[in-house]
Amino acid sequence: MNADTLLWSLLLGVIVVAAAAAIIIPTVRNSSTAPPPGAVGTALGAALTAAALGIAGSGTAPASEVPAGSGQVRTVDVVLGDMTVSPSHVTVAPGDSLVLRVRNEDTQVHDLVVETGARTPRLAPGDSATLQVGTVTEPIDAWCTVLGHSAAGMRMRIDTTDTADSADSPDTPAGADSGPLAPLPLSAEMSDDWQPRDAVLPPAPDRTEHEVEIRVTETELEVAPGVRQSVWTFGGDVPGPVLRGKVGDVFTVTFVNDGTMGHGIDFHASSLAPDEPMRTINPGERLTYRFRAEKAGAWVYHCSTSPMLQHIGNGMYGAVIIDPPDLEPVDREYLLVQGELYLGEPGSADQVARMRAGEPDAWVFNGVAAGYAHAPLTAEVGERVRIWVVAAGPTSGTSFHIVGAQFDTVYKEGAYLVRRGDAGGAQALDLAVAQGGFVETVFPEAGSYPFVDHDMRHAENGARGFFTITE
Repeated sequence: MNADTLLWSLLLGVIVVAAAAAIIIPTVRNSSTAPPPGAVGTALGAALTAAALGIAGSGTAPASEVPAGSGQVRTVDVVLGDMTVSPSHVTVAPGDSLVLRVRNEDTQVHDLVVETGARTPRLAPGDSATLQVGTVTEPIDAWCTVLGHSAAGMRMRIDTTDTADSADSPDTPAGADSGPLAPLPLSAEMSDDWQPRDAVLPPAPDRTEHEVEIRVTETELEVAPGVRQSVWTFGGDVPGPVLRGKVGDVFTVTFVNDGTMGHGIDFHASSLAPDEPMRTINPGERLTYRFRAEKAGAWVYHCSTSPMLQHIGNGMYGAVIIDPPDLEPVDREYLLVQGELYLGEPGSADQVARMRAGEPDAWVFNGVAAGYAHAPLTAEVGERVRIWVVAAGPTSGTSFHIVGAQFDTVYKEGAYLVRRGDAGGAQALDLAVAQGGFVETVFPEAGSYPFVDHDMRHAENGARGFFTITE
């Protein structure tokens, strides 16, 4: 109530009370009885009405209508887990203050930042921090800033009670409705300084102990004609270094993280508890991963750090070849690791949305879309050629086929399906994600023999190349 309104309300009340007195007092003086109830009621009613009118004109709401949110402090315990923030949705009354007690219960580093600027430090596994969000008057978003973690689901929505029902879902990442980008110019020329990945597979070394160093490197590579992409790699290339040996061989791998985020490594050729050797290590750290090759096969290895979809999808995969004991000699051996290409900023919401939908921008052999269409593999008429194939995914396998050739030997997931001398043959090697094997063929005459993933969506979008066969 302002001063003018208060003054006029009091003045009106005085006038009404005076008028009531003018009626009541003479009546009392001239009569031995009490004033008529109606007169008193009329006077008092007029006074109360005046006071009510004065209050109503003041614009001050009754106490019962004061909005919720009285400046109280609300404290919420928040757990950072495997690509999750729990709870992912918090509601407070407008005007209340919010404090988040954040604990990292995952095996890798996380943090939490709110869009107002407040943030925790990077929290190692088991660490805690208190995040002072401050007074909440409107919806606020919070997320983990480690690359790719927000897009993988590490987000929180802080709503007020008057907006919670209309707020957008906090679980829908930006770009979730994005589809694949325009087709890549796969028939264009590769850059002048591009060097194709050597697909030749050298024989297994003549030793039983293998010592290997694999370093994480984040770099940029030409992944299609004239197209460069930031990638996360083992050893600076996609796929990573090839390991080859025989059943019973021991591999000692020194794994070094030269990247900017946590990474791990998982060899499918090993059989051991993953707790220590496959753990995530931070930038600048290293670990020793030692395993014995107990079984033959064409094995994949990949980054073991969550979200694995992103780490594999951005290039962190490779192959281990463990020869079957009865592997016969051939004239040439090649290794093709099929993967998927997702363009854009690694870990961005748009890229991750396409990974989740299984909609890569291209499919690749040895890291490059249509690379071996520009740099064909070679052999001579009559030579026996063995082609090892590993499907790294992360979301699709392959149906490997050579146009114009038939396979007289097929080895898949540790077993022969067709062998030399059998009456039957094979036209394709079908592999699900994370499977491997090899095929053998003898090219009958000189010419150019395309090889493809016979899923034509994949072939037409990069999973193709050529064998050039000469006399």
